[in-house]
Amino acid sequence: QLQLVESGGDLVQPGGSLRLSCAASGIALDYYPIAIGWFRQAPGKEREGVSCISTSGSRTNYAGSVKGRFTISRDNAKNTVYLQMNSLKPEDTGVYYCAVVKGSTYYCEMTASSWGQGTQVTVSS
Repeated sequence: QLQLVESGGDLVQPGGSLRLSCAASGIALDYYPIAIGWFRQAPGKEREGVSCISTSGSRTNYAGSVKGRFTISRDNAKNTVYLQMNSLKPEDTGVYYCAVVKGSTYYCEMTASSWGQGTQVTVSS
Protein backbone atom coordinates (compact mmCIF):
# COMPACT_ATOMS: atom_id res chain seq x y z
CA GLN A 1 0.00 0.00 0.00
CA LEU A 2 1.44 3.35 -1.07
CA GLN A 3 2.24 5.91 1.59
CA LEU A 4 3.76 9.35 1.12
CA VAL A 5 5.44 11.07 4.06
CA GLU A 6 6.51 14.72 4.00
CA SER A 7 9.47 16.16 5.89
CA GLY A 8 11.80 19.14 5.91
CA GLY A 9 9.52 21.90 7.11
CA ASP A 10 10.99 24.50 9.44
CA LEU A 11 10.97 28.13 10.55
CA VAL A 12 12.99 30.24 8.11
CA GLN A 13 13.56 33.95 7.59
CA PRO A 14 12.25 35.75 4.51
CA GLY A 15 14.64 35.26 1.62
CA GLY A 16 15.79 31.92 2.98
CA SER A 17 15.61 28.43 1.51
CA LEU A 18 14.23 25.03 2.46
CA ARG A 19 14.09 21.64 0.79
CA LEU A 20 11.07 19.48 1.44
CA SER A 21 11.10 15.73 0.90
CA CYS A 22 8.26 13.38 0.03
CA ALA A 23 9.27 9.80 0.75
CA ALA A 24 7.25 7.00 -0.82
CA SER A 25 6.85 3.59 0.76
CA GLY A 26 4.92 0.54 -0.28
CA ILE A 27 5.96 0.74 -3.91
CA ALA A 28 9.20 1.23 -5.82
CA LEU A 29 8.98 4.34 -7.98
CA ASP A 30 11.51 2.80 -10.36
CA TYR A 31 8.99 0.11 -11.29
CA TYR A 32 5.68 1.84 -10.58
CA PRO A 33 6.23 5.49 -11.48
CA ILE A 34 3.51 7.85 -10.38
CA ALA A 35 3.02 11.57 -10.84
CA ILE A 36 3.36 13.50 -7.58
CA GLY A 37 2.35 16.98 -6.58
CA TRP A 38 3.03 19.39 -3.75
CA PHE A 39 0.22 21.36 -2.16
CA ARG A 40 0.00 23.83 0.70
CA GLN A 41 -2.61 25.22 3.03
CA ALA A 42 -2.17 28.54 4.79
CA PRO A 43 -4.12 29.36 7.96
CA GLY A 44 -7.68 30.28 7.09
CA LYS A 45 -7.22 29.49 3.40
CA GLU A 46 -8.06 26.62 1.12
CA ARG A 47 -5.44 24.11 0.10
CA GLU A 48 -3.76 25.03 -3.19
CA GLY A 49 -1.55 23.29 -5.69
CA VAL A 50 2.10 24.38 -5.67
CA SER A 51 3.83 22.08 -8.15
CA CYS A 52 3.70 18.66 -9.78
CA ILE A 53 6.09 16.37 -11.61
CA SER A 54 5.30 13.76 -14.26
CA THR A 55 6.15 10.08 -13.90
CA SER A 56 9.37 10.47 -15.89
CA GLY A 57 10.33 13.75 -14.28
CA SER A 58 10.52 15.39 -17.69
CA ARG A 59 7.49 17.62 -17.15
CA THR A 60 6.90 19.94 -14.22
CA ASN A 61 4.21 22.51 -13.48
CA TYR A 62 4.18 25.36 -10.98
CA ALA A 63 1.67 27.75 -9.51
CA GLY A 64 2.30 31.29 -10.68
CA SER A 65 3.09 32.45 -7.15
CA VAL A 66 6.11 30.13 -6.85
CA LYS A 67 7.38 29.96 -10.43
CA GLY A 68 11.05 30.85 -10.59
CA ARG A 69 11.54 30.31 -6.85
CA PHE A 70 10.56 26.67 -6.29
CA THR A 71 11.90 23.59 -8.07
CA ILE A 72 10.38 20.12 -7.93
CA SER A 73 12.47 17.06 -8.68
CA ARG A 74 12.38 13.32 -8.17
CA ASP A 75 14.90 10.58 -7.43
CA ASN A 76 13.13 7.31 -8.16
CA ALA A 77 16.11 5.30 -6.93
CA LYS A 78 15.63 6.92 -3.51
CA ASN A 79 11.83 6.74 -3.76
CA THR A 80 11.68 10.47 -3.03
CA VAL A 81 10.31 13.65 -4.55
CA TYR A 82 11.77 16.99 -3.48
CA LEU A 83 10.61 20.59 -3.42
CA GLN A 84 13.46 23.10 -3.31
CA MET A 85 12.11 26.44 -2.10
CA ASN A 86 14.24 29.56 -2.51
CA SER A 87 13.60 33.26 -1.87
CA LEU A 88 10.90 32.35 0.60
CA LYS A 89 8.25 34.91 1.48
CA PRO A 90 5.91 35.17 4.48
CA GLU A 91 3.03 34.25 2.19
CA ASP A 92 4.68 30.87 1.59
CA THR A 93 3.83 29.96 5.18
CA GLY A 94 1.59 26.93 5.54
CA VAL A 95 1.38 23.18 5.85
CA TYR A 96 2.87 21.49 2.80
CA TYR A 97 1.56 18.16 1.55
CA CYS A 98 2.62 15.80 -1.19
CA ALA A 99 0.12 13.57 -2.94
CA VAL A 100 -0.39 11.32 -5.91
CA VAL A 101 -1.76 13.35 -8.83
CA LYS A 102 -3.06 12.58 -12.27
CA GLY A 103 -0.21 12.34 -14.74
CA SER A 104 1.82 10.39 -17.22
CA THR A 105 5.27 10.47 -18.82
CA TYR A 106 4.95 14.07 -20.05
CA TYR A 107 2.01 15.36 -18.09
CA CYS A 108 0.85 16.16 -14.58
CA GLU A 109 -1.93 18.20 -13.05
CA MET A 110 -2.22 19.64 -9.55
CA THR A 111 -5.28 17.84 -8.30
CA ALA A 112 -5.45 15.21 -5.55
CA SER A 113 -7.94 13.66 -3.20
CA SER A 114 -5.87 11.99 -0.50
CA TRP A 115 -3.54 13.72 1.94
CA GLY A 116 -0.94 12.84 4.53
CA GLN A 117 0.07 14.70 7.68
CA GLY A 118 2.03 17.41 5.93
CA THR A 119 5.03 19.40 7.10
CA GLN A 120 4.88 22.93 8.52
CA VAL A 121 6.76 25.75 6.79
CA THR A 122 6.87 29.10 8.55
CA VAL A 123 8.51 32.10 6.93
CA SER A 124 8.96 34.87 9.44
CA SER A 125 11.59 37.25 10.80
